[in-house]
Amino acid sequence: MHCPRGSGCVAGRHPADTPAAPYARGVRKRLFRGSSADRGQATAAEPAVRRRRGRDRRGRGLRGPLAPPDSPLSRTRAEAFNDYVLDAVERLEGRWRRELAAVEFAVEAVPGANGAGAATDGPDGVPLSRLHVGGAGRNARIVLYRRPIEARAKGRGDLAVLIHDLIVEQVAELLGIAPEAVDPDYGLD
Repeated sequence: MHCPRGSGCVAGRHPADTPAAPYARGVRKRLFRGSSADRGQATAAEPAVRRRRGRDRRGRGLRGPLAPPDSPLSRTRAEAFNDYVLDAVERLEGRWRRELAAVEFAVEAVPGANGAGAATDGPDGVPLSRLHVGGAGRNARIVLYRRPIEARAKGRGDLAVLIHDLIVEQVAELLGIAPEAVDPDYGLD
């Protein structure tokens, strides 16, 4: 029997004429499913070790969130900062509700180029907060600058105290009284 070239014949013998070898097509495929490094080392007695492909198969790290959405770990720094601002404002509203009813509180990432309003500057001259006094139909507005404040805080507790003190200073300036009169705990935390 003459076999055409490339049809699977070996040394003039047709595959159907040869007895089943231990490395038949299906067995060979099953033995060598491991990595390319394992292919040369496997024998019929010991098949190649199959590697289990996990979630980190290309070294990119975990996929998806590490913590549930409602846990503190999943909150961004900006969201945590906003929570500290809300806590400080709620703490003051218990005592100064009527005076703070028309005051807006805002958070911006960094101070803008315009220097309007009274500012509480840090030690390097960068404003940490600013008071825009209302008038002509506009409400008073207290703005805190998140990035400069975070740069000065040493930790979460220090950040909460710094935010509270800045808000107390701006409310005291708005009302024209001393910060200790606005909150007796000013500067003590």
